[in-house]
Amino acid sequence: MSNRARRRALVVGLGIAGIATALRLHQIGWTPLLVERASARRSGGHFIAMFGAGAASARRLGVLDAIGDRTHQDFAAYEVNRAGRRRPGVGFADLPGRPRTLLRGDVERGLFSALPDDVEIRYSTVPAQLVQDDQGVEVTLRNTATGATTTDRFDLVIGADGTRSTIHQLVFGPHSEYLRPLKYMIGTTTLNEPVEGFSLNEGLVLAEPGRSVWTFPFSNRGPGLMFSYRTADVDREFTQSPIESIRAAFGPEPPGALLEHLLVEFGEAEEFLFDSVNQVKMPRWHRGRIVLVGDAAWCLSLYSGMGASTAIAGGELLGTMLDRHRGDMAEALMRWEERMRPFVLHEQKGALELRTLFTPHDRKEHLYRSLWLRLIHTPVLGSFMGKAIDNGDEMANKNFDVAAA
Repeated sequence: MSNRARRRALVVGLGIAGIATALRLHQIGWTPLLVERASARRSGGHFIAMFGAGAASARRLGVLDAIGDRTHQDFAAYEVNRAGRRRPGVGFADLPGRPRTLLRGDVERGLFSALPDDVEIRYSTVPAQLVQDDQGVEVTLRNTATGATTTDRFDLVIGADGTRSTIHQLVFGPHSEYLRPLKYMIGTTTLNEPVEGFSLNEGLVLAEPGRSVWTFPFSNRGPGLMFSYRTADVDREFTQSPIESIRAAFGPEPPGALLEHLLVEFGEAEEFLFDSVNQVKMPRWHRGRIVLVGDAAWCLSLYSGMGASTAIAGGELLGTMLDRHRGDMAEALMRWEERMRPFVLHEQKGALELRTLFTPHDRKEHLYRSLWLRLIHTPVLGSFMGKAIDNGDEMANKNFDVAAA
């Protein structure tokens, strides 16, 4: 067995970033061990988009077809109000490059299906302690179901365990030093059927100052549903049930039949996500032989539409740099970060701008958003604005193949 084949990596987190990284490491001859806090692989998830950056990496990893595409070819988006009146709108599938619209679970399932049988996965397992030296990292793993601990040694430890990463906290310090709340909340779920009055290919947006609700249509199932709203006190939003917080945010005005229907659907959903919107800002993503990938390192926020794409690209590129600089771990991690950081910083900035499209902050932003939507649907100005968006830096970055060898 070669020295290359003997290299071992601990990958913490069985989400998109973790699975993509483990898959790439296996491709270059490493032996990854995946550990996951949950007792089983989670299959649900909210609406996501996959732009060119993610699709290129997924193709090279051999999973693009398995991930699939739920974009409806006859997609239509509408702006609505509480009375149910509608006018033409703009949805994610209208953006340049026609990003794939999916559920988070689609991406995780596609990546997971490509993992070779010899990749070990341990569920209900978290890192409890890490001690590193120049040659590797000694890790104590704890089984959360039994309390039993084991100690093992790895050439590299990868934290791909999300915004509130355990690896992040153990190695880089408390989350408060890096987590940047945007003072917004989201509540997402998927519906079993299209919204009454709308067909399977139609999405809707009800946007008001400081709050909005979206539905995202899919070609072969009920739509995704997302509530988004501004808050002055993030902690307060968690002091009651999610649906109570959402209802309070959309009051005190009467909801009307359409909004009430969507509120009821969310309140009765068996699976949902309710959380604050944050970004992770860090001056460095690695320390010695411990590195963070995906939301644990840079969390772009849902408003960017690039979380999944950047997680896959980041995981693939990490493996590529480790392979290219086989004898120099420090050089590999430095070169990886040099390539990823400008891309990520651009997307973090872009997420703050796209947030206006998702949820206008105040009346001024709401007016600007409404004017922009009206202009983009006019024949002459709309064509000009569409070309400007197509050729703009934001779309170019989303479709840039950052992980290309």
